Amino acid sequence: MSWALLFILAGIVLFNRYVFLEPKVPVKLPKIINESLKYSAPCLLIAICGPIILMEHGELREVSNNPYLWGALLTTVFAFFIRNIVVCVVISLAAFYVLSAIL
Repeated sequence: MSWALLFILAGIVLFNRYVFLEPKVPVKLPKIINESLKYSAPCLLIAICGPIILMEHGELREVSNNPYLWGALLTTVFAFFIRNIVVCVVISLAAFYVLSAIL
């Protein structure tokens, strides 16, 4: 991917997020569309992280010894029970490194 394409895509995303989510902009969307835009960041994160977690060199990783998968599942459990983001990230990173050393 070229730098120009990356900057163009970043500009499009910034423009869309600013126009539709900035309260001072007079564009008003229906409530259902405005609510659905709030889920765009988690959806993009899953689309980016999914291949990293599940694939290695173009092939699917094994489930039993995949530290990325187990780390992602543990992070989800930690995030559900721990509401402090910084603590959750630190514990999740520690768990991932321990899993990487074991598996």
